[in-house]
Amino acid sequence: MDKKEVSVLKSKFDELVHVDKNTGIEFWYARELQPAFSYSQWRRFSEVIEKAKLSCKVSGNIVDNHFANVGKMVNLGSGASREITDVKLTRYACYLIAQNGDPRKEEIAFAQSYFAQQTRKQELIEEHMNDMQRIDNREKLRESEKRLSKNIFERNVDNAGYARIRSAGDSALFGKSTQAMKDKYGVNKNRPLADFLPNLTIAAKNLA
Repeated sequence: MDKKEVSVLKSKFDELVHVDKNTGIEFWYARELQPAFSYSQWRRFSEVIEKAKLSCKVSGNIVDNHFANVGKMVNLGSGASREITDVKLTRYACYLIAQNGDPRKEEIAFAQSYFAQQTRKQELIEEHMNDMQRIDNREKLRESEKRLSKNIFERNVDNAGYARIRSAGDSALFGKSTQAMKDKYGVNKNRPLADFLPNLTIAAKNLA
């Protein structure tokens, strides 16, 4: 496949993408992808989709989150129309379809690379968003701990007492002392435990 053919295929897949107005999530319609994947018959393509659904399930993902059955009206001529079945596909679903398609088709080989790259891009974006959310939650926890320490020291509690109070809070939240949690995550005794906690746990600790 030369560069021109690759460029044509990329443009074709790019043009077929839709964006959900409510969620902003990109998706594709299976009926529109069928010719782009070089399948002339819907029956054959739907068989590949079913294999992709199975792969999705085996991977531990919820199939309905990536393959959504929908109806679509098509014109039959002379003003007549009828409803046909279609499937809304996430980027991951498209990747699985490409993985389960006929590898002898150049379009399938390209789709495997195209959707693999797009899926990885999305993963990197989500990882970045999670990192930003974690930083935000960590800052909120830091502010909460400052207020807590201020209240405690105003009541003439020393550093050792403050450490015991925080450890008691961790024991109530995690079922383990602060040091036990540090040992679990391999945290140096001089580093704050919260610097190494998962995002959701930091939010829970802040709420507590």
